[in-house]
Amino acid sequence: MKVLNMGSLNFDYVYSVDHMVQEGETICATYMETFFGGKGINQSIALTKAGVTVSHAGLVGEDGQPFLDLCHENRIDTSYIRKVSGKSGHAIIQIDQKAQNCILLHGGANQCFTEDYIDFVLKDFCEGDVLLLQNEVNLLSYIIDQAYEKKMTIVLNPSPYNQQIVSCDLEKVSVMFLNEIEGSQITGVTDIEKILEVLNTNYPNTKIILTLGTKGSVYQFQGEQYQQEAYLVKAIDTTAAGDTFTGYFIAAFLEHMPVQDALRLSTKASAIAVCRKGAIDSIPDRQEVETWEYSS
Repeated sequence: MKVLNMGSLNFDYVYSVDHMVQEGETICATYMETFFGGKGINQSIALTKAGVTVSHAGLVGEDGQPFLDLCHENRIDTSYIRKVSGKSGHAIIQIDQKAQNCILLHGGANQCFTEDYIDFVLKDFCEGDVLLLQNEVNLLSYIIDQAYEKKMTIVLNPSPYNQQIVSCDLEKVSVMFLNEIEGSQITGVTDIEKILEVLNTNYPNTKIILTLGTKGSVYQFQGEQYQQEAYLVKAIDTTAAGDTFTGYFIAAFLEHMPVQDALRLSTKASAIAVCRKGAIDSIPDRQEVETWEYSS
């Protein structure tokens, strides 16, 4: 069984601010830093740090060599990463004094996928292999359809939620990670129990992992439901918390770990991540997560 992550690679420009900028307002950032990011590469790094061998497929611009270097440093297979003309994707991230963030995303090279490129990547994968996807690349519906035809196990983080997600056949997805906002957007309801109820009705064959920030997380599949409380730590930057959770849960899933243990491991990993700045730089390795002790 092989693991493929077909996802974004971004440069993150992170601005520390007193509060999120409002319509018509000009504010001064107190600090600015540049990090590697993108939900795709964040989740690949999380997977490798959790102990999973992963191949990353994605596109970078003429400025993208640092991403290849980053992948090599983290033992990620780069056989399917290609350079295209123009700029790599990037994100402008505001982080306020409460460690909350808002993100303006520019797709860049991430939006240059073609059907030929997707076919080129997927030809090396088959039934039982795992495909991890997010919604920061184009042609997502085509990727899902082709992977489904090959009987791959499709794992999706439908973020950011937009019309491209609406056009996808989400019933083909085996595992879906989403937060409370995305759950509401997909289902049209806001109450957490109602969100879970609608997801169960609409996607009965999909394992659902709903993350709820400080309220923890919920796993749901075919009548089974498990809840995990959050570890309340002093957060500095929540940018990659969800990606860290996703990578660690997939690792636990591949190890056939009991669901409650998988939730606990993932929650610990994301709790460590929010205590550090940056996206990739914040993701802990497996040994650190397993030895971390929560102190309330």
